[in-house]
Amino acid sequence: MIAGPGRTVDALVRLIRRYGPCGVALVAWTMLACRRVRRQLARGGLGAVRLTAPPSGGTDMLVQRALRRGGGNCLETALVRQRWFAERGVPRTVVIGVSAPAAGFHAHAWLDGDPDPHRHGLAEILRHPVPSAWLR
Repeated sequence: MIAGPGRTVDALVRLIRRYGPCGVALVAWTMLACRRVRRQLARGGLGAVRLTAPPSGGTDMLVQRALRRGGGNCLETALVRQRWFAERGVPRTVVIGVSAPAAGFHAHAWLDGDPDPHRHGLAEILRHPVPSAWLR
């Protein structure tokens, strides 16, 4: 859903009041990173994903909110958050799971250690560790 101009301005004002310019920079980075990941995955798969370092400041919750507004899928979201955590020295593994074809095929990606209700009943098929270049 696209917010009207008034709602967008209100959200921006709330963001600036709560997080300041660093929060605005992080939200902008997050939304751009999600779009970059989408293009990179389409062109070359997981190995093609390259993201610049996120700006300092902000919280994982702010990143998650920006990703929800940006419309990223679960894999794009997990990869952007993986990069955000890596910049903070926290290596997180992206996990991809699938359901059995008989149950109606379903795939989902998440960061290892996150509570995620969508992953129950899925068999892990891939664990993607954080690229070493992303860690400080």
